[in-house]
Amino acid sequence: MADIIKLLPDHVANQIAAGEVVQRPASVVKELLENALDAGSTTIKLIVKDGGKALIQVVDDGVGMSATDARLSFERHATSKIQQAEDLFNLNTKGFRGEALASIGAIAHVEMQTKPEEKEVGTHLKMEGSKIVFQEVTVTPKGTSMAVKNLFFNIPARRNFLKSNQVELRHITDEFHRVALAHPTVSFHFYHNGSELFNLPADNYRKRIVNIFGSRTNEKLVPVDEETPIVKISGFITKPEFAKKSRGEQFFFVNNRFIKSPYLHHAVVSAFEGLIKPDTFPGYFLYLEVAPGSIDINIHPTKTEVKFDDEHTLYAILRSTVKHSLGQFNVAPALDFDQDPNLDTPYDFKNKSAVQPKVTVDANFNPFSDTPKKSSSSPTYSYQPKASKNWDSLYVGMESKMGGNEPINSISFESEAITGSIFENEKEVQETVATTFQIRRKYIVTSIKSGMVVIDQSRAHQRVLYEKFLKNSTVKDAVSQQLLFPLTLTFSRAEIHTLKEIKEVLLSIGFIFEDMKEDAITVTGIPLLVTESEVGMILDQLISDYQQEINGESFSQSDILSKTLAKTLAVKTGEILDNQSQIALVNDLFACTDATVSPFNKPVYVTITENDIDKKFI
Repeated sequence: MADIIKLLPDHVANQIAAGEVVQRPASVVKELLENALDAGSTTIKLIVKDGGKALIQVVDDGVGMSATDARLSFERHATSKIQQAEDLFNLNTKGFRGEALASIGAIAHVEMQTKPEEKEVGTHLKMEGSKIVFQEVTVTPKGTSMAVKNLFFNIPARRNFLKSNQVELRHITDEFHRVALAHPTVSFHFYHNGSELFNLPADNYRKRIVNIFGSRTNEKLVPVDEETPIVKISGFITKPEFAKKSRGEQFFFVNNRFIKSPYLHHAVVSAFEGLIKPDTFPGYFLYLEVAPGSIDINIHPTKTEVKFDDEHTLYAILRSTVKHSLGQFNVAPALDFDQDPNLDTPYDFKNKSAVQPKVTVDANFNPFSDTPKKSSSSPTYSYQPKASKNWDSLYVGMESKMGGNEPINSISFESEAITGSIFENEKEVQETVATTFQIRRKYIVTSIKSGMVVIDQSRAHQRVLYEKFLKNSTVKDAVSQQLLFPLTLTFSRAEIHTLKEIKEVLLSIGFIFEDMKEDAITVTGIPLLVTESEVGMILDQLISDYQQEINGESFSQSDILSKTLAKTLAVKTGEILDNQSQIALVNDLFACTDATVSPFNKPVYVTITENDIDKKFI
């Protein structure tokens, strides 16, 4: 048998590695920004075109590279961060695997310009598909400029899996936020298609958060600060009243590296127990500093998942620290009773004795005496009782006015209104009306000719509302209810950008916006089915669902937003419906174009025939 195992060519191996490191344009942004930070940069510029598909460029003012280092940096497993295996357990840098540039160079057109500070000239290098096609000496400022063009140009299948430019830009923005929040002392600039999205000067943690998420964020933040031999925790959490239904502003940083940890997230959420609703999530920006040897960050190619030596202790410390901050800044409720300040004794009266008040009393005064005695030491009081009235005289002549002693049955009353029926036989009409009843505040049961139908009230209402909103957004004939007082809501810049994307669909559904600023919007009209108190919650849910691409990118904005509105406004399980509401819901459901499934493709009702019931009694 011939030998069948062969070594893969380098360009194939690099493309396979690229599938692990580079999943989308945001992955390239993350790797290039981390390389710029490892180079000791103080100012970093990120330039993106067409959601990163056409161009991703990162310009820094770091230490730069020589001509040899520039060429060697695109080789696999070439890195300056580690020299031996032991260095993996004492990492203080971002990139150390030596796979990023090699993977990027295998699937894109890469152009690099770099120069160390001590050199007079730099290096200009071009790479296409793991092959260096151009290299020469050039004049360039100190630092490095990396331009990645035409991502996945040689892997069309991977490029077809990329989403729209707006979706890819959101993922790039998320990665930019994570890197910028972890390094507030570095200045960042972010440009997309020639327009500046972010200009973040070097500052402290709090101002960096405010610069990214808007000025209104400052009032939401509660400081967190705790230092123990195991971990040092700093950062901010948001106040409970600003908890959202979406997992938006939640960031964990360990040794200035963004991580994802459901275990630590549960610790923070449990600290908010009793302060927020069960279906809402608090925001937090928490920075953890631990010994580099106590964590393992090499368990995933993207390095966003880490392992801790002692997770249980870290969980307990983090939970108690968040609870302490909530109580320290009077965010959490306490059992302290308010004391009236009027009852406090001033310091001037501390050693003074009480003085009996001087009151003059006339002991001879008798209020019931006709001629009270006079006293020289007190004023004279006199009391003259008034003559009693003759109450019988008030009723003189009343008998004649009442008509004497007429019997009570002769008194006439106004005739009652006679209400007629438009139906000749009401009993026959009542028999034709379908009877419904509710089971466990979840299901509606109604009868049909062949048996009965059990309907899930929440899913049925979702289907009804979904078709109404979808029709309004398509035909654009939605009716709005004007608010007496305009409603101002605050959002982050990323959320405002998302609202601008879906503004046209929101207008067709029935929303009316007076103004859209960088961190706030003013709502003057809302759809008929929406109450004023639900506007903020609904817009939060709309933004979250649209950013998370509910049901995939193949669905339109109108479809996604109609599903979200239907899900948010539909009757929930546990709500009591009266008989008229049950009948109306059943009639509206079976008037829908597709009453069998909900907007999320779940069954709405089940039919139980008479034969099915008969089989149970056999």
